[in-house]
Amino acid sequence: MIRLAKVLILLVPLSLIGCMQAPPMRDDPAYAPVLPRTPLPQELNNGAIYQPGFEMSLYNDRKAHRVGDIITITLTERTAAQKKAENEIDKDSSTTIANPTILGNAVGFKGLDLGVSMSGQRAFEGSSDANQSNSLSGSITVTVAEVLPNGILAIRGEKWITLNQGDELIRISGLVRTDDIGPDNTVLSTRVADARITYSGKGAFADANQPGWLSQFFLSPMWPF
Repeated sequence: MIRLAKVLILLVPLSLIGCMQAPPMRDDPAYAPVLPRTPLPQELNNGAIYQPGFEMSLYNDRKAHRVGDIITITLTERTAAQKKAENEIDKDSSTTIANPTILGNAVGFKGLDLGVSMSGQRAFEGSSDANQSNSLSGSITVTVAEVLPNGILAIRGEKWITLNQGDELIRISGLVRTDDIGPDNTVLSTRVADARITYSGKGAFADANQPGWLSQFFLSPMWPF
């Protein structure tokens, strides 16, 4: 029994360490920049001023619309959530069995009443309240990874910032309409469909915002109270 208790004590911190969030990986292939698929035409040395494939249109703008084009995402994310719950459960029960009778005569043993009466009562009351608000502002420049058949642009990219005490990471992926891209080749993050925005990091500052494994145990559903 003592040996089993020692094993359980060792397994609890190991299981909590395994549940801790892994730090982000640098140079993730899923967020690697996408290069243009169509190579530039080979320059011809025929003495002409205008070469085919190198002309610039006077009527089209310079907004991103092809695979490999660059687009800037302006981060304007603000979220606020509030949750409140109250639970109350009450249950009362009672059972009564009268003293049996035979031909109108009560049955007993040496004057002892054989009737039974039982009653029970249970009550539970709980409440919870949670508030959370987040805001993220800034900008990140990404590349167009794919152009869908309906003209929607699939964008993705990341930005790593190395500071004195650690690294900061911003990642984003999603779908953008070409109509939502501004004249300066920027689009708001609120206009990105199916957006996946990650702001994380690793280092001293990131570790300071994470509770220790013992604190995670007391805050986890594994804590029985």
